[in-house]
Amino acid sequence: MKDFDLMALLLNAEFGRMLLKGVEMTLVIAVGSWLLAMLLAVVLLTVRLLPSRVAEKLVEGYVSYHRNVPTLVQLMLWYFGIASLLPPDLQGWLAEHNAEALFAITALGLCQAAYFSEDLRAIPDGQSEAARALGHGYLSAMRHVIMPQAVRNAAPSLINHSVSLFKNSSLAMAIGVGELTHAVKEIENLSFRTFEIYLVATVLYLGFSLLIMMAGAWMSRRYSIADAR
Repeated sequence: MKDFDLMALLLNAEFGRMLLKGVEMTLVIAVGSWLLAMLLAVVLLTVRLLPSRVAEKLVEGYVSYHRNVPTLVQLMLWYFGIASLLPPDLQGWLAEHNAEALFAITALGLCQAAYFSEDLRAIPDGQSEAARALGHGYLSAMRHVIMPQAVRNAAPSLINHSVSLFKNSSLAMAIGVGELTHAVKEIENLSFRTFEIYLVATVLYLGFSLLIMMAGAWMSRRYSIADAR
């Protein structure tokens, strides 16, 4: 068993490059899936507020599936299942453009959209009807009344789920994405310094999670101040 030596690990140029590439890929997956999730969440909320029972049930089914099936299973389904159903030309294109990362972003984004859409539902009852009574059309009501309130009221939940999404990016390792956890595992196999490298990973994940929480809290305060004016 090797003695604890964190500096020997951190000062290794090769390991440093591997770690930086892992962090970069983690950020790509986290940001890409967050943007996709937020866009889809707005669409889901918009559809849910339509005066249609069918539309509401479809959204409920979408949310129920993504919240009750393990995220790892959803990743596997996309990468090993849905990918095999795509046309050969598209499969070839994906293989040339980091298919693993693209499927990870897709699966994580679709899954997180279910949580974000539920967060955005945190608006007072009757706001949609009140907006229309004031002369707003459906899209105008969504843009000027519903969404601003939804984002403000849902801010704490959105922040927490954004942190969860960042942490879930580590699941992409299961389909071969070279993100942070994957890089850490590779470094462990090469260096045999298990404690040191997982300590580094812990600090990195904790640090990024705290940054997300701080950024979210700052935006929430800024939004509240702007709204008060």
